[in-house]
Amino acid sequence: MTQKDDIRKMFFSEGLNISNIAEITKHDRKAVREYINKDDWNAEIPKANKQCSFPKLEPYKKEIDEWLHEDLKTRAKQRHTAKRVYDRLCKAHKDDFDCSYRTVAGYVSMKKKELFHKNEDYIPLEHFPGEAQVDFGEADFHENGRLYNGSYLNVSFPYSNAGFIQLFKGENLECLLEGLKTIFEHIGGVPFKLWFDNTKTIVTKILMNKGRKITADFLKFKQHYGFDMVFCNLNAGHEKGSVERKVGYHRRNFLVPPPNFKRLNDFNKELLEMCDDDRKREHYRKNATIEELFKEDLKRLLCLPNNEYEVCKYVNVKTDKCGRFYLNEGLHEYSSAPKYSGTHINVKITAYEVIPLDENNREIVRHSRMYGNYKQQRMEWLPYLTQLARKPGAFKYTGIYRMMPDPLRQYLDECKKGERGSILHAIAKLTQIDGFEQAVKTVTEALKYDVHDADSIMAIHNRLINILPELKLVKIPKGIPELKKCINKASDYDSLLIKGGGHKC
Repeated sequence: MTQKDDIRKMFFSEGLNISNIAEITKHDRKAVREYINKDDWNAEIPKANKQCSFPKLEPYKKEIDEWLHEDLKTRAKQRHTAKRVYDRLCKAHKDDFDCSYRTVAGYVSMKKKELFHKNEDYIPLEHFPGEAQVDFGEADFHENGRLYNGSYLNVSFPYSNAGFIQLFKGENLECLLEGLKTIFEHIGGVPFKLWFDNTKTIVTKILMNKGRKITADFLKFKQHYGFDMVFCNLNAGHEKGSVERKVGYHRRNFLVPPPNFKRLNDFNKELLEMCDDDRKREHYRKNATIEELFKEDLKRLLCLPNNEYEVCKYVNVKTDKCGRFYLNEGLHEYSSAPKYSGTHINVKITAYEVIPLDENNREIVRHSRMYGNYKQQRMEWLPYLTQLARKPGAFKYTGIYRMMPDPLRQYLDECKKGERGSILHAIAKLTQIDGFEQAVKTVTEALKYDVHDADSIMAIHNRLINILPELKLVKIPKGIPELKKCINKASDYDSLLIKGGGHKC
């Protein structure tokens, strides 16, 4: 400002021209003219700081941008962190790369905001006791040694920060309703208001006036329990930020490492107990425990209805000539019974099971429900084995014969026709007692011993389940002579006794 004042003094007081002033002050002629002609000297509003351009990263920006753009196609949890970007740059440019981690982290943070976040102003939402938010997360787990890519339902109470979780093999309407019902019954009431996103499980269409077209089955559930439902605006997940954070919290604290258990139902009960224990910690902002604050939530809950709500749906299907039917656009194959081949039957579908029903709506068999968009098969063999045991002569001429596992088919092929009926009865009995897989293991073991009678099958089964000790296979050594004559009369024993010095009785 002093220089500007000197320039104006030279021009207005000393009478120097612009060229002379520029020569004396070493300023550009345009700058001198600007200061002389300026007539508004009010304080200027400072301009906002521009984002750092990170000039040292200029040779590597194109490479970083490509990595971050590729992240748009991947899951959020598998995208590049600043640390990962820095490590890759160090590895790819071992000798030339001389930027610090902080420089890389600053550029990555700026670029991610451009790619993944919109510039929106968020207003904190006030939540009252007794209302809850609902959302799904994804997690892997093992049931009976088999890996499932499952989903878990999260219910969060924003006022107290209490949360509840239920794990499922899928993310359909039956899973949502089963999870909500179980949580309602566990806490002894129903939230008066539930917040949802615009999942296709519930919302079939978003209308022009911001209304929603809701599935009929969800509306029945809503009417039964009496809660109000609120849907977030499109691309506004922050409106239910409590449950968004709870999805990550539940995964990190309850589902890492991927859980391993025998029955999903039993593990879901354990999860609710873990949620109860989790409420003993302090609230992140309020001066109280989550348990103490949750008592206020409980006071505002609606009462549970008198009638229990059965979470299921019914479909009518036609079976094939073997009594099988197909769901999920033909990918999932289930069995019923030979009696119902080529007929229409009703099927009851829950979050966990698929149950075909007879003409009087009684259960025929019960299957674990299959999930996943690939071909799968579920067979309940007991009805088929029972039917074949009644007519063993028709065994090879049925479609069931080709469906059997190789060990069972081989074993029955080696049996005599007269023995097949009793053996099929024995296998059916084993299936009823310990399941079809155990029956097949028994038959596989019987093939090793080359025994083909029902008593031997039962004896092998008892050994396999540790009722009898294991019998080792005995091989006769070479050189032992064969027994030419078998003694089967008392007179033969008498002759041997006389030769040995005994007396005949």
